[in-house]
Amino acid sequence: MAQVKGNLVSFLLMLSIPIINVSYVILNNPGRGVHSMVTVADRWIPFVKVFVLPYLGWYIFIFILLCYFCFKDRQTYYTTLIALNMTLLLSYLIFYFYQTTVPRPELVGADILTRLMAFVYSKDQPYNCFPSIHVSTSYLMVKALRVSPLRNRINSVAVRIIAGIIILSTLFVKQHVILDVLGGILLADIIFDVVYNYNFAAKAAAWGKRTYAQLVRKLDLEID
Repeated sequence: MAQVKGNLVSFLLMLSIPIINVSYVILNNPGRGVHSMVTVADRWIPFVKVFVLPYLGWYIFIFILLCYFCFKDRQTYYTTLIALNMTLLLSYLIFYFYQTTVPRPELVGADILTRLMAFVYSKDQPYNCFPSIHVSTSYLMVKALRVSPLRNRINSVAVRIIAGIIILSTLFVKQHVILDVLGGILLADIIFDVVYNYNFAAKAAAWGKRTYAQLVRKLDLEID
């Protein structure tokens, strides 16, 4: 019973992600001024709508890996979740002070891939681009598995390939530019290393246990 409760509490901590993501919607507009980071190289990159599949698959990829760590390697799970939330918060801070945009192509056709692209474009305004959250979170999964005892040759190669395809997809569906990708990788790399090397997960867990114990004692005293 205690193990089930522990797994449930740890799993529910993932709710911190959609809660923080409310800020994404609020910031996704040009109201604070907009900058362009498009380079000559970006103009050479073609629009390839089939990459909308891995782009949307990002949601499943992140969720599955977080669940995998949650139930199989709790320490790496906490480290990754803390790093992910910090990455989101710092990204939103950048969006607030330095909003960027990416020009989108005109969609032609009525095939399933075009409809999926139209869906993506309709749900996500062309702002909040630098750094790329798709890129930073995908790269965080690579970093997390690298330090996890769960790592083996098969899952390591699989995660790297999937993350790499997702990162490339952000360019081919014209949601991001090259500098967005580089910024996302750099931000995730720095934040994960800080969280991992300073053992934020253990410190957060210790703080949580102390807070919980104090709350229980307080409730016991009030009942008595």
